[in-house]
Amino acid sequence: MRMFSWHFIRVWQRNCTVFFKLWHVEAPGFIVEPILILFAVGLGLGAYVGMVDGQKYIEFVAPGLIAGYAMFSATFECTYASYFRMEYQKTFDAVLSTPLSVEDVIAGEITWGATRAALTGTGMLIIAAFFGLVHSPWAVLVPVVAFLEGLVFASIALFFTSLVPYIYSYNYFFSLFVTPMFYFSGVFFPLDQFPAIVQSLSWVAPLTPVVYLLRATMTGNFTLTTLWALLLVLLLICVFFGITLVTMRRRLTR
Repeated sequence: MRMFSWHFIRVWQRNCTVFFKLWHVEAPGFIVEPILILFAVGLGLGAYVGMVDGQKYIEFVAPGLIAGYAMFSATFECTYASYFRMEYQKTFDAVLSTPLSVEDVIAGEITWGATRAALTGTGMLIIAAFFGLVHSPWAVLVPVVAFLEGLVFASIALFFTSLVPYIYSYNYFFSLFVTPMFYFSGVFFPLDQFPAIVQSLSWVAPLTPVVYLLRATMTGNFTLTTLWALLLVLLLICVFFGITLVTMRRRLTR
């Protein structure tokens, strides 16, 4: 495994420039949709659910939805978007004709995916605060947690991108990995409501510790589980970032 240099910021900068030129095209999918779901689920289903862990249901579900849609932002950016840049637009080939290395390209893609997660998390946090769903000053750390989450899922997504033979292969990734994780990671319901085996398996999903972290920052209720969740997120970043540097190098130089 080779390390990247600070020049990776140029790849990040390129993607950032393109995004802010086209932000109005992508905003409905990653800002409007989660807001609609927040209020449809939080107020609609919440009218029947009542209190959850001492909170209104909409207050309980808000941190989970922030985690879920930050995951989607990073994942889509480093699956379909990265694949298009790699295979169809040949952006990676163009970048590699400059002094930047393969590792710079990979690191730039992952950090941009993490930035997308942080932007989504920040946007949803502002909306949640506007409607009185934030009750702790620790909520200012939500963008930081979302960025760390983005590093995890951008690394995982780009790792899968390094392996897929065709763009249609992403159907398996989303149907068998991303979507089930969205429903079984404590986003909509407390994990202790599930059978013991499901609770144990839920902690295998990378989204679960992020949900715990975001729920802690928005309520100010920190426990030992919160610390373990943070350590698990940092471990996942190190593992998948390192693996992706190796597998993407093989994909781009074969």
